[in-house]
Amino acid sequence: MYANGDIVVGEVIGTAVLILFGTGVCAAVTLHHSKARGAGWVVIAFGWGLGVLAGAYTAAPLSGGQLNPAVTLGSAVAGGTPWAKVPLYVLAQLVGAVLGAVLAWALYFAQFAANAEPGKAQPTLGVFATAPEIRRPVANLVTEVIATVGLVLPLLFFGRNQGIGIGQVPGARVGVYGSGINVLLVALLVVGIGLSLGGPTGYAINPARDLGPRLAHAVLPIPNKGSSDWGYAWIPAAGPLLGAVLSGLVYTAVF
Repeated sequence: MYANGDIVVGEVIGTAVLILFGTGVCAAVTLHHSKARGAGWVVIAFGWGLGVLAGAYTAAPLSGGQLNPAVTLGSAVAGGTPWAKVPLYVLAQLVGAVLGAVLAWALYFAQFAANAEPGKAQPTLGVFATAPEIRRPVANLVTEVIATVGLVLPLLFFGRNQGIGIGQVPGARVGVYGSGINVLLVALLVVGIGLSLGGPTGYAINPARDLGPRLAHAVLPIPNKGSSDWGYAWIPAAGPLLGAVLSGLVYTAVF
């Protein structure tokens, strides 16, 4: 079982790495004066998947590398992560997500500053947070629920495939992924979700991934940044949490 201090350090650093990569690829593809501008959705999907790979491998020895409140909740429902540690995981993930978004802003500071140039102004929320292509709250919520089940349910089974279940093995540093190779599989799974299921809403599938960068967008001094769209923010939080509970219930029903 992971110590509280290790959970905090691992989840903050790992989630920050994840969001740095993910927000960074969104910035690279959308901001003016970026060499990757216009590279497209496939590049964004792979950027987020590789962010999961980097962040989870970084955090795994300390905290199991969950990096996502939906993963933490799904694991708890399925009997893996102890309920007493769920708030600690979630808080650390939110802190890490804000930190990662701030680091991405610092990295692309010159490009964000160019948003003040004549003819260059553009809303920047899409670099940080998700937004639906068609704003229909019920449909958007259902999309996030289904996409999150597509992440959390296979992830729970990955550990089972290694013969260890989804909890921590006594005396071993093994989390929900089951083994190191499964981190790579989860990263590829995130790429697949982005390519297949991400079109309607931008596939938050992680409340911290959306809320943390959205908070950063709201407070950072970005010229002409536009609205942070708090009216939509509940959907990429509630949808993944509902999908996580559903995934955990399905897992427990099967096993």
